Amino acid sequence: MTEQEFLNHHQLTRNPFSDEDAQTDSVFREFCISGTFHPSWSKVVGDPKQPATAVVFGPKGSGKTAMRLQLIKHVSQYNEQNPDRRVFLVEFDDFNSYLGPLQEHLPKRSQSSPDRVLQSLRLWDHMDAILSESVTQLVDRTLQTDAKNNVPSVAIRQDAIDRLDRGQRRDLLLLVAAYDRSKSGTLQDRFNAMRKRLRFLSPMTWLPVAIGSLFTILSLWISVLLYRSDATWLAWLVWLVPIALIASWGFYSYLWIRRQLLAMRVCRNLKVLQRDHGQLRQLLMQFSDKELNEQPLPASQRSDDRYALLEKLQLLLRSLGFPGMIVIVDRVDEPDLVNGQPERMKQLVWPLLDNKLLKHENFGIKLLLPSELQYYVDRETREFHERARLDKQNVVASFDWTGEALYDLLASRMRACATPQSTPSPRELFEPEVTEQRLITALQSLHTPRNLFRFLYRLITEHCKRYRSEAPKFKISSDLFESTLAVVQAEDRRQ
Repeated sequence: MTEQEFLNHHQLTRNPFSDEDAQTDSVFREFCISGTFHPSWSKVVGDPKQPATAVVFGPKGSGKTAMRLQLIKHVSQYNEQNPDRRVFLVEFDDFNSYLGPLQEHLPKRSQSSPDRVLQSLRLWDHMDAILSESVTQLVDRTLQTDAKNNVPSVAIRQDAIDRLDRGQRRDLLLLVAAYDRSKSGTLQDRFNAMRKRLRFLSPMTWLPVAIGSLFTILSLWISVLLYRSDATWLAWLVWLVPIALIASWGFYSYLWIRRQLLAMRVCRNLKVLQRDHGQLRQLLMQFSDKELNEQPLPASQRSDDRYALLEKLQLLLRSLGFPGMIVIVDRVDEPDLVNGQPERMKQLVWPLLDNKLLKHENFGIKLLLPSELQYYVDRETREFHERARLDKQNVVASFDWTGEALYDLLASRMRACATPQSTPSPRELFEPEVTEQRLITALQSLHTPRNLFRFLYRLITEHCKRYRSEAPKFKISSDLFESTLAVVQAEDRRQ
């Protein structure tokens, strides 16, 4: 008997249990993303009008990735309904692209040790990475680099850009110079495109070049005249030419050296991004001293500058129609340097657990963390808990599913895959010996949706193998149910 014959009998157009990963699960994306939620959903999502931090500890396969996709969908729907009070959403889950540059900044003897690399992480490094993700996304939306940036829920309107004052345009360009890292174009090209889009010009930056060029031309003209002149008493004037050239280019040289030193400091302290100090100096040369004085830049190893830059970014976003900002942190077990090891996950995540950042105004971080980290939280020092203040965050300490919740999840997926006007029930897949209460108890022992889908897919496959199409049987026996359940539970314990 084929699997499709079994599914057709139960009025299912496809197998609801064939996908285990939410990223590739078409049933989840097409039908369940907006209607099937974990019981802790409301605590995690909160109110987009007032973004708040949430910390989730969940085992593998419990649905953290599904919740991330649901958060993205929920925020998108909220933005469509509230075009003047949208939420700027940032996905912070590609840690490899930041840990690589950080590793290269360390001494050679430390680069080969993942533990030393992760131990060097500080709060400001994470803030630099978040700012980079945010600024890159903001530039993409402003320049409309592709079709997805024109969607009303995320698009930056031209009238909002026109309302920015000169100080805000300068702040945005400084953020671009420091943090933009798009792969769709060079930093220089994107900076120039943003400058044109913002219509930002700084004529005073051209004055030293204009003066130097003018004096150079005059000096060459005087040199030619002196060379052609027969008056020997004018020969001493030749010495005035290099003096005039040095004087005329002196102020430009002074500015060049100052911008070079500033660019070198930024590149040295911006450890999670790859920046060329020569290119950064060229961008900084397009700002006058008045425009750069007392402006925060990531030129030191401290978080104060990053908070100032974050506040500038939030002020810009508020002017562009995004008063709230949410950062989703996920996949902390996947970076190459972490490789799924709980101790290294702790080293990666712990710098982020700072109450000042987690409780930042109009800013929320959704931390979707593996359950292994809960063990380390429970054994941390008083100093850690005073700094993180997890008691003030929305913490979901156990992202588990009850048997009833898994049963409802199973039923919703079956309805999503059912033929029109049919309402299949999970109980109908089994013989009468497998009661609804027994089914719920068994689902409770599987703990996570991933184990549930793996169990049911294997169960249906094994059942179909036992019967011929000429003599089909469409109810799964209690014996097969129990034996397959025992195998899946044993595999789960080994993992």
